[in-house]
Amino acid sequence: MSKKRILVVDDEQNIREALRLILEYEDYEVLEAGDPQNALNFLSEDPQVVLLDIKLPQMDGLQVLKEIKKRKPWIEVIMISGHGTISTAIEATKLGAFDFLEKPIERDRVLLSIRNALEKNILRQENILLKKRTEKKYELIGNSSPMRKLREEIEKVAPTDATVLIMGESGTGKELIARMIHRLSHRSSEPFVQVNCAAIPEELIESELFGHEKGAFTGATERKMGKFELAHKGTIFLDEIGDMSFKTQAKVLRVLEEGEVQRVGSTKIIKVDVRIIAATNKDLTKEIKEGRFREDLYFRLSVVPVYSPPLREKKEDIPLLIDYFMESFSEENNYKKKKFTDDAMSALIKYPWKGNVRELRNLIERLMVMVDKDVIDYEDLPEYIRSDTISILPDIRKIKTLREFKEEAEKLFILAKLRENKWNISKTAEEIDTPRSNLYKKLESYGIKYKGGAGDGSAGFDEEPEESPNSTGQDAG
Repeated sequence: MSKKRILVVDDEQNIREALRLILEYEDYEVLEAGDPQNALNFLSEDPQVVLLDIKLPQMDGLQVLKEIKKRKPWIEVIMISGHGTISTAIEATKLGAFDFLEKPIERDRVLLSIRNALEKNILRQENILLKKRTEKKYELIGNSSPMRKLREEIEKVAPTDATVLIMGESGTGKELIARMIHRLSHRSSEPFVQVNCAAIPEELIESELFGHEKGAFTGATERKMGKFELAHKGTIFLDEIGDMSFKTQAKVLRVLEEGEVQRVGSTKIIKVDVRIIAATNKDLTKEIKEGRFREDLYFRLSVVPVYSPPLREKKEDIPLLIDYFMESFSEENNYKKKKFTDDAMSALIKYPWKGNVRELRNLIERLMVMVDKDVIDYEDLPEYIRSDTISILPDIRKIKTLREFKEEAEKLFILAKLRENKWNISKTAEEIDTPRSNLYKKLESYGIKYKGGAGDGSAGFDEEPEESPNSTGQDAG
């Protein structure tokens, strides 16, 4: 473990030497500066703590403090004074000083102050690391056109207080969009409060959102603040708002229009300053026509509508998402990161992903746990993925003649059947009703390399065959 570095700034050499002896005995690394300019030059050495005398030549110690905080605000500064006053100590604290010590310096006092300053520094670094991990967890992954458009919309709406309605299928990352809007807003340092409207029973939703007074209903044994009060000055995210009861919708509309909430069982009106972001996987215009959603609330919520695209509309992002999920899972569970073969990746890209990004993430975690090899291949994928992505239709955009089409279709058909039969030639030949000798000829004709099996060919291939460079047509994927 590296030593903690302390910078001592004092124009009196005997004081610097006394402090150096104390600190080095405690196994600190000590830097010394006798004037302000040298002190500022030593900032490049990244000291964790600075012991700074107030009375210095050329520049006042408070000015040096101000400059340190301007250049490297994370450095903790302990001020030292031989004739300190309360007003000076207050001024130093306002400028960001961690502590204020008077001369003559007591050994135990200075060591305690340094230890406390270092602990604060460590906590700050841990908070920064935790914030980065949290931001990474809620990062929007993808460089496809729909994702670039989505980011542009978020960057435009985030700095405002406009109400946002996020629409999209389940599993597309609507919560991530809401969190990104909050993170990029001027409310980012204030609370982000999430409410899943579909998960809360109808009889409890009002209490959850607006709070209640003690005795307001059976079981209300104490006063409770609602989510809107908890989100004051920040953002409230109303997920699955299409499942909210008609009665509660009216009260949410009041918050939007008046900025007021009323706890259940109370007559008192409470003012709240909250930005509302709502999300739904339902067609709210259809819900309005069928009398299940208020039209006036819909118009207030959809000031800025944002569309969260399903995975099938951004398939080029699938390799990036897979890599991100594998890396995240590896870090969190101390697993070795795996790779996918081209055929496995191609199958994952072709799959329709009705559960969207959530379904993809769950599958990647499952494969990371269940597949023992470092490389995940096509055969390791679940049967429902393989059966859904087997294609025997050639890409007609790249085929010019009928003969080419027939040959390519036949090749893809043979590859698909080989996959189904785990590359067993005898079984495949029997299933497609052709002699084994003829199937071998077809494999050679289409440049599909294979390893000969034993006996009747039941061993088939040791691994999935590769097409030779002179193979005609497209790869089966």
